[in-house]
Amino acid sequence: MLRERAARAGLSRELRIESAGTGGHHEGERADPRSREHGARRGYDLRGRARRFHRDDFARFDLVLAMDASNASALRRLAPDAAAREKVRLFRSFDPSAAPGAEVPDPYYGGPAGFDEVIDLCERAADGLIAEVARSRPRGD
Repeated sequence: MLRERAARAGLSRELRIESAGTGGHHEGERADPRSREHGARRGYDLRGRARRFHRDDFARFDLVLAMDASNASALRRLAPDAAAREKVRLFRSFDPSAAPGAEVPDPYYGGPAGFDEVIDLCERAADGLIAEVARSRPRGD
């Protein structure tokens, strides 16, 4: 989703966007079929495979986004140093309508409306992040 929104904003060549989890229990698996279905309805291709976030990833990325506080804590524990810990942010911190500390809920145990809600939340956060990146990039004037 973030990749798609970055492409629409003309930032896909400037950003490296990957998805990874803090646990390895779904490594190599595709996203939940309901996530793929709801994403496809909204124009998102969610056919990637799960991978686990590794300590080395901190060196590869300027920003590490977590969907909830539990995963943010796990990422900070994995970080090799204070600078890496500072890269960890809650994804919804980029949503201007979200309260401080707002999380993206896991729709797994709820009904179909939960998947649409998560997409709505992630779209707002993605748009906020893209806007921040666009504001901070050097102008070629």
